Amino acid sequence: MSRPVHSKYGYEPPEWVQADARLDRWYKDKKRRAKQHGAFRLDKKRREQHAKDKKMPIS
Repeated sequence: MSRPVHSKYGYEPPEWVQADARLDRWYKDKKRRAKQHGAFRLDKKRREQHAKDKKMPIS
């Protein structure tokens, strides 16, 4: 059995440390991509909603 390594999650086998690092990188990238595409821009969504609520003047 391999010797446990101290990571930010405690003492774990080296394979688990590598898996944790991969998951952390994946999550960070996914979060960055979502932020780029405006998934967390609530002000933009709010503006679009207000634009839909406005009524067009009858001419």
